[in-house]
Amino acid sequence: MLKSKTFVKKTRSGGVMKIVREHYLRDDIWCGSEACTECKQDSTVLQKDACIESNLCSYPHYLVPDTNVVLHQIDVLEDPVIRNVIILQTVLQEVRHRSAPVYKRLKDIIHEKEKNFYTFTNEHHRETFIEREPGESANDRNDRAIRVAAKWYSQHLKTSESGTDGLKVVLLTNDQGNKQKAEESGLLVYKCEEYIKSLIANPELVDRLALSNCDKKEITSSKVLFPEHLPLSRIQAGIKSGSFLQGTFRASRDNYLEATVFVQGEGEDSTEVLIQGLQNLNRAVHQDVVAVQLLPRDQWVAPSSVVLQDVGTAKDDNPEEEEEEKAQLRISAAEAAKKPTGKIVGIIKRNWRAFCGMLNASQIKESTRHLFTPADRRIPRIRIETRQASTLAGQRIMVAIDGWPKDSRYPNGHFVRSLGSAGEKDTEEEVLLLEHDVPHQAFSQVVLGFLPKMPWAITPEDMVRREDLRHLTVCSVDPPGCTDIDDALHCRELENGNLEVGVHIADVSHFIRPGNALDKEAANRGTTVYLCGKRIDMVPELLSSNLCSLRSNVERLAFSCIWEMNHEAEILKTRFTKSVINSKASLTYAEAQMRIDDTTKNDNITKSLRGLNKLAKILKRQRIEKGALTLSSLEVRFHMDSETHDPIDLQTKELMETNSMVEEFMLLANISVAQKIYDEFPECALLRKHPAPPPSNYDILLKAAKSKGVEIHTDSAKALADSLDVAKVEGFLYFNTLLRILATRCMMQAVYFCSGMDSNFHHYGLASPIYTHFTSPIRRYADIIVHRLLAVAIGADSTYPDLMDKHKQSALCNNLNYRHKMSQYAQRASVAFHTQLFFKSRGILNEEGFVLFVRKNAIIVLIPKFGLEGTVFFDTKDKTIPNLVFDEEGPTLKVEQHTFHIFDNVKVTISLDDSNIQHQKIRMALIDPVIPGVSVPAPDVEPKAKKPKLDH
Repeated sequence: MLKSKTFVKKTRSGGVMKIVREHYLRDDIWCGSEACTECKQDSTVLQKDACIESNLCSYPHYLVPDTNVVLHQIDVLEDPVIRNVIILQTVLQEVRHRSAPVYKRLKDIIHEKEKNFYTFTNEHHRETFIEREPGESANDRNDRAIRVAAKWYSQHLKTSESGTDGLKVVLLTNDQGNKQKAEESGLLVYKCEEYIKSLIANPELVDRLALSNCDKKEITSSKVLFPEHLPLSRIQAGIKSGSFLQGTFRASRDNYLEATVFVQGEGEDSTEVLIQGLQNLNRAVHQDVVAVQLLPRDQWVAPSSVVLQDVGTAKDDNPEEEEEEKAQLRISAAEAAKKPTGKIVGIIKRNWRAFCGMLNASQIKESTRHLFTPADRRIPRIRIETRQASTLAGQRIMVAIDGWPKDSRYPNGHFVRSLGSAGEKDTEEEVLLLEHDVPHQAFSQVVLGFLPKMPWAITPEDMVRREDLRHLTVCSVDPPGCTDIDDALHCRELENGNLEVGVHIADVSHFIRPGNALDKEAANRGTTVYLCGKRIDMVPELLSSNLCSLRSNVERLAFSCIWEMNHEAEILKTRFTKSVINSKASLTYAEAQMRIDDTTKNDNITKSLRGLNKLAKILKRQRIEKGALTLSSLEVRFHMDSETHDPIDLQTKELMETNSMVEEFMLLANISVAQKIYDEFPECALLRKHPAPPPSNYDILLKAAKSKGVEIHTDSAKALADSLDVAKVEGFLYFNTLLRILATRCMMQAVYFCSGMDSNFHHYGLASPIYTHFTSPIRRYADIIVHRLLAVAIGADSTYPDLMDKHKQSALCNNLNYRHKMSQYAQRASVAFHTQLFFKSRGILNEEGFVLFVRKNAIIVLIPKFGLEGTVFFDTKDKTIPNLVFDEEGPTLKVEQHTFHIFDNVKVTISLDDSNIQHQKIRMALIDPVIPGVSVPAPDVEPKAKKPKLDH
């Protein structure tokens, strides 16, 4: 049956176009119920005995939720208890338009067989499709369509011959008008909350209910605490006229009364607006897109250097607390250069997600309202209702925000799920991955379906299209325990006296074809994430640790970059080829180093390594002469107990010549490939750039060097590199390393970009005019795209539309940059957690360190032995606050009679402060220099036999 709608539309040129919209209706769309004998269906989804124990519905029943129930109560629908649900096409389409994250979650539930969620195509069923009536809004029409479909289901199941034992259909809606109309037409209808509260033996489900507007009104106080948010129409008009700015809200970790709004300008031009005080922050939450209004210039302030955590009462309004907060902020106004300051006038887009954290149970007996403290200090505390506070005490839980009324000090939310006991390694690892948005679920069967079938072997067809390099002495050099070997190298002398050097990279793009589920999953993950003792793979293990890993003595597919060089490391020829290799050895950096140094060894592998090492030294020297930076950051390695997997030893990583050898050839391959793909595809090459830092970034480095009488030049990367090379202080061996650590902190983040969308390609740190990532396709998705571009460039593979679309390429780069940044943060958080575990078992240690930064009320100390940073506070609440004088020019901090400068040598005690189980931290206290009333006496440490054996 065909329904068609005809209308005319005016074209741009002024003509008239007739448009016919056809809508097909059918009578053979199945109901999906096991109980039905009318529909001739091959398979069913909805169960015959659809029983959920309920005080309201004592009979078997199917649920039909309306759009708002799905949008707001998705956490409830995800619960295993909720089964046999009919999702109407009307609802699915509305959810898709209104919330992409909820739509994805709903689709995932529909795909779970044990949930028995059935999608009914009511918009194409002859008996459930309805036309929009004159004067009827789209919303009202959709509500009516949902009621009509629910009514059809009720009658359809009643007339089914098999006798459905009183099987009924229950409509769930929170819309009072919709509920009333449904009751009038004889439907069984309940409010979602009413239905969930009726379920027997599932009290925790009630906690998952998102608060409705009526509930929110009950919880809030009568006093208005925040200004009203402007409607979207006013905001859009204000942005257009220039009276408001649009930007991303970034809350401060250190001060809950301060935030910045990042306003993206044209090209590289962007600004940050400072927001201070609860009223001006006006209920914005970290990462929300907001509208901000600049305050008059005389009201601009400077960022506060006070560390201020929200530990106030749970009351909504405490005038004394507010006055104290304002006073804390006023301190900062005269401190430094004032910044553009503003106030939030409206929210353009909320970026709320479920947050990990812990419950602060209310002190009031029998109370069901409690405050939840998120693990991320940038997120405000959230008020939730739960009847299981005693069970959730000491647990890490997830909570979602439902709304933030103007008369509530905190946002309102609901409990989502429990993650496990706080402090346990598995729980903390889960929190860490969730908080850094690292996709870590197991690969789905759909994704795994695109893997090659085992046993796998290289076919004759593969050999025809590839160069056979199995005879070459190729070997890989990696960290110990590495199973995802991306790269291998070879070096041999040619008959003409020159050298042939090859970098061979795993040919991952051979196995991952564009656009399939495996490719989409890898693109979403963006990168492999390395935690302490755990790896979250970007691609399934069959590829990462087996078929794509260039292990020794097995044939593997590779993408090779081969140069002919003279003995001065000058490149004479470059070629790229798909190849087949057979690595002769998988070495660690230490094993490769021992071969190079052992004069008795003279086999082909060792000769190849020596040739590579010699050329690498020349390449490095040339790079440094051009202005490449050699910076420093202390990386730590944990030695794990083989049974408990707890850290038993902690040491800073030692770098060898062979680390540098591999790095040089990877850099060279990346530069060669970047040039090739840009020459071939100037509009859509995926490249990587490293912007030069703005001069103000170097302030701390210049001040630190000046305090020791050393001058640093920062007008170019070369000037910086040269002045770092000669920066020395007599009798202070560690000075140069400390300077390089500080210089690293001044740098900008390197980012991926599409060549057709940017004109600045320069890589500041490598002093290279062009750069990309080609050498790690097992663990970085960017490299897979680069492989595809290079394969098309040399005629080894065909192209596809998305590869040549610069806008899609640019959007992909944004996701990759986000995933890489979050991966780095997750890695740091994992190191921090394992460091806490290490010190938990060690008690108190005394160590020497250096002052890295001087703050207004604290010094930040670096302990080189452990690669550990910690803060020594001088204004702790449990002690008398000493006389503190902070001089920003130095910067110096005078504590009583002693003045601290950057790089001062100090001695501290290190211990784990686990008084706050959610925010455990390494506590440092000063031993030396001795300051009366500030320093602590050196405690007795454990006997030497028990101290960790640390390699230096």
